[in-house]
Amino acid sequence: MLAELSIRTTKRTEFVDITRLVQEQVAASKIKNGICYVYVPHTTAGVTINEHADPDVVADMEMMLEKLVPWRAGYAHAEGNSAAHIKTSMIGSSQMIIVQEGRLLLGTWQGIFFAEFDGPRSREVWVKVTAD
Repeated sequence: MLAELSIRTTKRTEFVDITRLVQEQVAASKIKNGICYVYVPHTTAGVTINEHADPDVVADMEMMLEKLVPWRAGYAHAEGNSAAHIKTSMIGSSQMIIVQEGRLLLGTWQGIFFAEFDGPRSREVWVKVTAD
């Protein structure tokens, strides 16, 4: 089963909690045990798993990524969004989550985040659920 999620971001850098949307796709697949693949087909956006109970964690991640890779730093890429490309490579474009008893097997505090680095934009996230 392959599903496409549509995500609309509103800021240049934004972490969008997509845990519920991904879990809905797992439920729709009716697969009880297997693997859920989450893939972002963009070069300036990615996906990560991190704490979703405290929004300060996401704010801290945004702050540190901006310090490590500032938007303007004399990059050669003519399009002007090299920082977004670099951040995406750091975060990654895919995640794999175990599915157990029809649920994503995430830790107590974990959530799945779509990571936008060149917004605002309309984006896609692909979710594939496979059985054991």
